Amino acid sequence: MNVAEIQRALLARGYALGNSGPTKNGVDGDWGRLSTAAAKDFQAKMGLKVTGQPDETTIVALGLRKAGPVLPVWHIEAERLKGVKEIAGAKSNPTILGWAKALGGWVASFYKNDDTPWCGLFIGHVIGKTLPGEVLPSNPLGALNWLTFGRALTVPTVGAIAVFKRPGGGHVGLYVGEDATAVHVLGGNQSNTVNVTRVGKDRLQGYRWPTTAAAPATGRVHLTSSGKLSTNEA
Repeated sequence: MNVAEIQRALLARGYALGNSGPTKNGVDGDWGRLSTAAAKDFQAKMGLKVTGQPDETTIVALGLRKAGPVLPVWHIEAERLKGVKEIAGAKSNPTILGWAKALGGWVASFYKNDDTPWCGLFIGHVIGKTLPGEVLPSNPLGALNWLTFGRALTVPTVGAIAVFKRPGGGHVGLYVGEDATAVHVLGGNQSNTVNVTRVGKDRLQGYRWPTTAAAPATGRVHLTSSGKLSTNEA
C-alpha cells in the first residue's frame, strides 16, 4: 500500500487534493495538508478516530487491501527521498535548501549551504510536511534537540525518531530496525546522502514519537548486522 493508492481512493470519494501530480488531480504520492484534511473529514464521517493519517482502520474503511504494515506517513516521505545527496563544493542541492525554505522562519534565513549539517533539517522536513499540526523543536537543525520532540518511546518501532550522540554534536534519523549492536537508521546527511545506515547502540540517546500521530501498533524490528557502522554523519 502506498500514498498514491490512498489518495486515489479519497479522490474517488469526491475529495479535492489539489492540482499537483502527474495527472493534475492531487495524486502525487506526498501526504501533505490537503491529504491530511481529506483523511480527517473521511474519518469523521466514518466514525473513526480522527488523526488525518492513513492508518489501518482508514485503509480498511476506504476498501483498500493492505499488502503489509502501514508505514507512518513521515517514514514514507523519508523513503521517497532516498538517494538525495549534497553537492560537493560551493554549490548546494536545491532540494535540501528547499526543505529549509519550507520550514520557514529563522531556519529559512539561516540555512543557505548544504555543507551545514542537515540530518535535523531532514527530519524537520519529513515531520513538518506530513504532520502539519506537529510542534517541532525550536531549533530542529540541532540533532540533540529532537530529544525534546513529541513523546518518549521506551520500545522503538518503524518511524520512531532516533537520537544519537557523536563527537561535537549529535545525529537524528528514523528507526528502521536493529541488530545486536546497531540501530538501522533512515536519515539524511549519512555519508552526505539520504540512506539507511547502521549507527552504534552505544551512541543512542533516546526514541521519540509525534504527539499528533496514532500510537505505534508494532515494536522492535530485528535485522541482520550487514554493513559497517556509520562514522560519517556530518
